[in-house]
Amino acid sequence: MTDEDTRYEAVRSRDARFDGEFFFAVETTGIYCRPSCPAVTPKRHNVRYYATAAAAQGSGFRACRRCRPDAVPGSADWNVRADVVGRAMRLIGDGIVDREGVGGLATRLGYSARQVQRQLTAELGAGPVALARAQRAHTARVLLQTTPLPVTEIAFAAGFASVRQFNDTIREVYARTPTQLRAEAPDKRRAVAPAAGIPLRLAHRGSYQAGPVFDLLASELLDGVEELTGRPGARTFRRALRLPYGTGVVRVDETTHDQPGAQAEHRGGWLDARLQLTDLRDLTTAVGRLRRLFDLDADPYAIDERLALDPRLAPLVAARPGLRSPGAADPDELALRLVAGPAEAVRLVERYGKRLDAPSGTVDRLFPSPGELADEPGTLGALARALHTGALRLGPGADRDDAEAALRALPGMPPRTAALIRLRALGDPDVGVPDDSMTDDAWRPWRSYARQHLIVEGQL
Repeated sequence: MTDEDTRYEAVRSRDARFDGEFFFAVETTGIYCRPSCPAVTPKRHNVRYYATAAAAQGSGFRACRRCRPDAVPGSADWNVRADVVGRAMRLIGDGIVDREGVGGLATRLGYSARQVQRQLTAELGAGPVALARAQRAHTARVLLQTTPLPVTEIAFAAGFASVRQFNDTIREVYARTPTQLRAEAPDKRRAVAPAAGIPLRLAHRGSYQAGPVFDLLASELLDGVEELTGRPGARTFRRALRLPYGTGVVRVDETTHDQPGAQAEHRGGWLDARLQLTDLRDLTTAVGRLRRLFDLDADPYAIDERLALDPRLAPLVAARPGLRSPGAADPDELALRLVAGPAEAVRLVERYGKRLDAPSGTVDRLFPSPGELADEPGTLGALARALHTGALRLGPGADRDDAEAALRALPGMPPRTAALIRLRALGDPDVGVPDDSMTDDAWRPWRSYARQHLIVEGQL
């Protein structure tokens, strides 16, 4: 949305469709908000617009306490775009700047740090450090308001280099001290012991069809690594996570909740989740991976509008508005499982899977890492070695074309499997899978979603 008239109309109508797509700030109050903020609409000449929360913060604005603009879904652009800015935003969301710095981000993108800084600042109004800082502030707020951890521990778990930096950032972003922010925990969701897991609301925009996502997870279930319990409509999914600093187990409930306020058809909502982590520094990364698995940052309005133009898909879209195309919590694991097949995946877990220190339900082990499978024969071993050495990258910042080319170059790799890895592990919204006879180029740039409609309908 580049037109200010359109943006102001979205603010005036409190349109939740654009939450996360842009932010607006009010010069007279010094506050920035999401478009659906329920507060009194400011006068147009007092409003400024920003592509990111970090840009608004960099201009001296503080986050609104009422609409919590840091809790919105991410911009759908970062799912779709394959350029350096889109790849950079996916990597920053995965916590790469906190772990490896701007130099590590630039190396993974294949650009110099100066080039990355220039491109992000020019388009988004904030560089990688500022974007990562805004993300750290959000992580800190979640920990302050959902756990009783000491402030010092939260500062380092959120990725801050010092307690002083943490305190300064919280005051700048929220106009509150950490203690004051903790006291304002919404819905009284606080003081939860870390061992019980961190409760989270995973926000999405528009309608969300949770049933088909959980049906897919059920069809792919791998004992020991994943678990699904409950009846359809009220199921709970658990799975183990291998993370940069440790391990975790996540629980996500199928039941969806509506965001209060805004127009009902544009409301959006969230999924309830709970994360048990051995190292709290992994919180940001774990949340990002869950968002990709459940495809929570998609723009269902744009997708449905496009696909509904096709007479074959129109009734399917009308029946299931907001249908998502699930991604992967662990791209390397998903690729290895697609190549191995279900029965072989069970054997690999039994032979190589490491036990979790803190199991949850029947989830008690990790899927083996690429390094542990490097000696396997055939295509599986070749894929594992490529992933282990870095010759092939499937992470959030990977170049999708380069990754698929590397996959197809592996001995014995079927083109269909390579395409499915691109669709799921790389989260590409526009994949035409070989041998899917009904795939149509008219569905671009949302072929992955069209395919999901056909699968749910039983036509693929």
